[in-house]
Amino acid sequence: MRAARLIKLVLLLQNRPSMTGGELARELEVSERTVARDVLALSEAGVPVYADRGRAGGYRLIGGYRTRLTGLGRAEAEALFLSGVPAALHDMGLADAASAARLKVSAALLPELGDASVSAAQRFHLDAPAWWRSGDPPELLPAVADAVWDDRRMTARYARRGGEEVERDLEPYGLVLKAGVWYLAARSGEQFRVYRVDRFTAVTVGEERFARSESFDLPAFWEERAAEFARSILRERVEVRLTAEGARLLPHVTDRRAAEEARAAAGAADDEGRVTVTLPVESLEVAYAQLLALGPEAEVLGPPALRARFAEAAARAAALYR
Repeated sequence: MRAARLIKLVLLLQNRPSMTGGELARELEVSERTVARDVLALSEAGVPVYADRGRAGGYRLIGGYRTRLTGLGRAEAEALFLSGVPAALHDMGLADAASAARLKVSAALLPELGDASVSAAQRFHLDAPAWWRSGDPPELLPAVADAVWDDRRMTARYARRGGEEVERDLEPYGLVLKAGVWYLAARSGEQFRVYRVDRFTAVTVGEERFARSESFDLPAFWEERAAEFARSILRERVEVRLTAEGARLLPHVTDRRAAEEARAAAGAADDEGRVTVTLPVESLEVAYAQLLALGPEAEVLGPPALRARFAEAAARAAALYR
């Protein structure tokens, strides 16, 4: 623990011309007396830390004590500081490690690139969770993340949709953050599966490591499974007649890919400028809620039960506005 603190102290002094004992104490989360002892230890080890006495005094490095990554340009340095997602790192319990890594990189950069981390952070920010969704991470996420990083087998209890709990022995390959929801890609037996981390009710990370398959590609795996999932839940078909505005808005109220494919497969517009599309939907109940948002820009032609429900809703709405 102390060794890591001493390294961080040196890196802090490499990043700034001088720091007071109080500033170092706050950064290192120790007392000023501990800072003084650490500085003494560094001096005895040959690190040229100099203490300026007096009210305006502080600690600084002398003699050009610095290492530099001279091959990095400004664009590369700023891109490096954009590579992390702060909220995701915090959720996985890696915020401190990421902070230390950024500090090390900052200390190694040329002085003229020292503001790269600030300039990037002030221009780009990724807010991963969707609107109106709680930002609280799953309680067991840090344990799962540890297993992923160390390639350790884990045993987990998982709650299925119906509430039934099952126990699985897993080889955790990777984590994916999708619209504020964490998913684990893991191998169970000979198959790779996807699990929602917030449905784990218990996780035990073992000491045994597994041999990671060299052919596994997390981004490609996730893209394939996400497409399969989207197709699997679109079990029903509805026929809808749309105005030009309705056709434009359709991807905004239902599954985007399904809407775009339906528009592309539609025939020519009729005499009133409307096109008829066959749209895959999750269920008739979901289709009702989604297409209702299009109002008079959409006419549901079938199935008959769904058309009748829209006719009833239109009649009730007309009665309200008489």
